[in-house]
Amino acid sequence: MGLKRTKLLGIQSVTGIATVGILTVGTTQTAGGVGIASTTYLRGVVMHNTGLGTATSSLYIYPAAEAATGVGKTAYRLTRVDLNANETFFYEMNYPLVLVNQEKIVVEVTAPALVVGGAGIGSAINYQILGDTDIV
Repeated sequence: MGLKRTKLLGIQSVTGIATVGILTVGTTQTAGGVGIASTTYLRGVVMHNTGLGTATSSLYIYPAAEAATGVGKTAYRLTRVDLNANETFFYEMNYPLVLVNQEKIVVEVTAPALVVGGAGIGSAINYQILGDTDIV
């Protein structure tokens, strides 16, 4: 199989405090409906806080056996960053991370530390996943 030049996902918006699986390899339909994301090569993630206050955004890669429910598991976290209102953060890897066989990209929005301030509630963070995929 060759790589298909396509957008992995459209912009995914997470509102309020939540942990959400936004892409599962072998299950998730790619943007534009060209097929199911098979082997996926994650190059980066853009996070943008469109909310009114500061929130903490985290990015995780979950193995196939783990469900993306409840609070994100620290062992699978790649990055965690406090985003002020209208702030953008770009997470980029030097070499693509290869995801296969039901592995998941999971994002989480939480309240920031008391030192930072903000409640996280009312936050809306947009995520754009950058990478390539084989199409099944």
